[in-house]
Amino acid sequence: MGLGTNHGTTVALEGLSQGEAEQRLVRYGANEVAPPPPTPLWRRVTQQLRDPLILVLLVAAVLTLATGDLPDASVILLVITVNTAVGVAQEVRAERAVTALTALSAPAARVVRDGEERRIRAVDVVPGDVVLLGEGDIVPADGEVFEAAALLVDESSLTGESVPVDKDTGGTAASGTVVVRGRGAVVVTATGAASATGRIASLMGTAPGPTPLQRRLAGFGRVLAAVTVVLCAVVLTIGLLRGQPVELMVVAAISLAVAAVPESLPAVVTLGLALGARRMAARNAIVRHLPAVETLGSVTVIATDKTGTLTEGRMVAERFWTPVGEAEARGSGYDPSGQVVRDGDTVTLDDAPDLAGLLSAALLCNDAGLQPPSGTDGDTVWHALGDPTEAALLVAGARLGLDRAALARELPRVDEVPFDSGRKRMTTVHRRPNGASHVVSKGAPEVMLRAEVLDDGPPVLTAAVNRAEELAREGYRVLAVAVADRSPRLSSHTPADWENGRLSLLGLIAILDPPRLTAADTVTACRTAGIVPVMITGDHPLTAGAVAARLGMLDGADGGAVTTGDDIRHDTVRKLTDARVYARTTPEQKLDIVQAWRQTGHVVAMTGDGVNDGPALHQADIGVAMGRRGTEVARQAADLVLADDDLGTVVSAVEEGRRVYANVRRFLLYALCGGTAEILVMLLGPFLGMPLPLLPAQILWINLLTHGLPGVALGAEPVDPAVMRRPPRPPGESVLGAGLWPRILLMGCFVTALTLLTGMWAHDTGRPWQSMIFLVLGATQLGIALASRARHGSWANPFLLVAVATALALQIAGVCLPPLRALLGTEPLSAGDLGIACGLSALGYLAMRLQAWLFPASSTSRMPSGARGSAGSPLRRRGR
Repeated sequence: MGLGTNHGTTVALEGLSQGEAEQRLVRYGANEVAPPPPTPLWRRVTQQLRDPLILVLLVAAVLTLATGDLPDASVILLVITVNTAVGVAQEVRAERAVTALTALSAPAARVVRDGEERRIRAVDVVPGDVVLLGEGDIVPADGEVFEAAALLVDESSLTGESVPVDKDTGGTAASGTVVVRGRGAVVVTATGAASATGRIASLMGTAPGPTPLQRRLAGFGRVLAAVTVVLCAVVLTIGLLRGQPVELMVVAAISLAVAAVPESLPAVVTLGLALGARRMAARNAIVRHLPAVETLGSVTVIATDKTGTLTEGRMVAERFWTPVGEAEARGSGYDPSGQVVRDGDTVTLDDAPDLAGLLSAALLCNDAGLQPPSGTDGDTVWHALGDPTEAALLVAGARLGLDRAALARELPRVDEVPFDSGRKRMTTVHRRPNGASHVVSKGAPEVMLRAEVLDDGPPVLTAAVNRAEELAREGYRVLAVAVADRSPRLSSHTPADWENGRLSLLGLIAILDPPRLTAADTVTACRTAGIVPVMITGDHPLTAGAVAARLGMLDGADGGAVTTGDDIRHDTVRKLTDARVYARTTPEQKLDIVQAWRQTGHVVAMTGDGVNDGPALHQADIGVAMGRRGTEVARQAADLVLADDDLGTVVSAVEEGRRVYANVRRFLLYALCGGTAEILVMLLGPFLGMPLPLLPAQILWINLLTHGLPGVALGAEPVDPAVMRRPPRPPGESVLGAGLWPRILLMGCFVTALTLLTGMWAHDTGRPWQSMIFLVLGATQLGIALASRARHGSWANPFLLVAVATALALQIAGVCLPPLRALLGTEPLSAGDLGIACGLSALGYLAMRLQAWLFPASSTSRMPSGARGSAGSPLRRRGR
């Protein structure tokens, strides 16, 4: 029984039955290291209480209790309780979101069950399973190698040795190691904690660190806290000089310091990032590393592959050229039903021996397979197993009437030289019945169509080269196929020796990968958002240029340049970032291209799917792997995995990243302008005839209502409709940059002026001025929260409306309900005074709307072209 339709070699093992595999899964457990025990609730609470600002609040509670001020102590303890509960709830929700994302991006494995190849989750692999390995796969469990074809494994993750190791039949493969070349099959001997990687992993514990945004906000918070403490010390001194009680002023100063600093901001950021990642997952963008959510909002360049990303990834071998003539295949996708047509007539094997020879060779030199529709979950199409280009060759052969299994029995494979991006060629060796060796080689035209490779005469070579270029200009990917019969293999031969000889050209196969229907719109969306889309592909430059032009990636502004790997190698490129299309590139050149863009100050998102994309994915600010056709190496090296392999999903993820960052800034504007106003009111009030504008309990009550539900609700604001029509923010820009500081100070001064004027008027007219200040200061901030919405007049975030209404009702209750008046030290207001206070508070909403009109969010400017991206990049990727 074969190891699957994508391998020509036949082995005796048929794998486990599904029933036996399920029994072993119960017996041995999942193929994963047991997760760490959940953090107990008491430890979560303790971690929240260890926050420096909460510690200050606890000190304030102790001081108020010592002075016998039970109402103020009650309010302080209420603030501590609410802040701790919100922090714990946010931490649990973020942890659950990240855990769910980890499950979504779990690696997969190819196994043989019931004699058929299947793709399952790596955690479901059990001892005794037959696991199939190919280039780019991560070995899911320890096992014994029983089949190997040029199998080379990178064991650096396990041994620390940087040189890959050849694996032969009878050797062992360890879980977590990476196949960098060839293919093979292993019988699993150990899984989970019993595997080599599991034993090491069980000795370690990892905990997620703070995100870059959290670190920047923490630094900003320390500066803000220091400034606030100094100002509060000034308030304390002024109060003492004016004869206020020491205990009262100490508690007031401490309460003011805590109220002025948004101590819940780090937890809000964590929740925002986690929920943003969940929203991305719902849009087919699976975030593997939480900081990527933040960095996505800064992306200025998207470097994308062509095949499967800009195109459908369902390759179709559509046109064929042989020295005899041309033909074309007709059908749909990977469905093998269809026909081959020449001169308008359907042809068969007997009608076209030249096509039969060409496609027979293409089926022999092939490691792909075809999977019929499963019929479940709406699956009604054929799928490619392995490389889509090779699968297209299988479909073409089937449409001509070829039987791959019969070919494999007639000409069994005995050796091979696997394809690699350096040689751009693959060769297989097959044994003829008479013992001779039949060599089949396929590869890029510029490699194959050379006199030193082929023994065909100049007329044939010239015709083939010209036709290959014409097809490439039309957007086709072209493969040349050649064969040779040689003497039986000698023991001294190495695999590469099979390519050291002249071959006979059978013909050309033109393969079309049609652009995705949404690709052109995606490119347009990138340009509108200030993001530069560039293509980095291994395809022929003419093919790459044709697709790029069709999608609008090349125009006069970009110079229409297509740069090739040879141009880069020979240093004939004036400036690497002048190009928008890079063709025939090597893995090292992909890395050079990404670094060149980053060194000019750009934040780069790089897409990829193969082993050779790993270095570039790791080096880019955001590595994006294909979820369907990507290798495990690419997926594990990436920050973002596209479940649908669609570049448009990256644009959606960028939009989500900008939304998260905009909501953090929205919260900061709201929270800091309120904190600024509270400090200025306490600082300036005594000079205006109001000895103590607010009592400690009143300060803390305002802080509790404004920074509680409304603050969290602002973090859930929908995306601004105009966010993708603005350029990305500069990567080194402060979170308070782009004019946010002046807006905070302006709004803080406005709220201060409105509050103090209200207090002076109430004081001069004999009204309860302190209660008026209390009500106006809190309600005005709630008006600002309402005016900070991303979409005005919309019900997209009803939670904010409910939160503001609830907080306003509680603020009014603070001067109306006797129990709260006793707790807060307020006085009752008449209906007229209450109406005046609420009417004045509405000015906060109007002022915020006016300010948003005067200082639009689009004030963020483009990055300077000479800015150094590596120094200012908001994401420090692991190991970079």
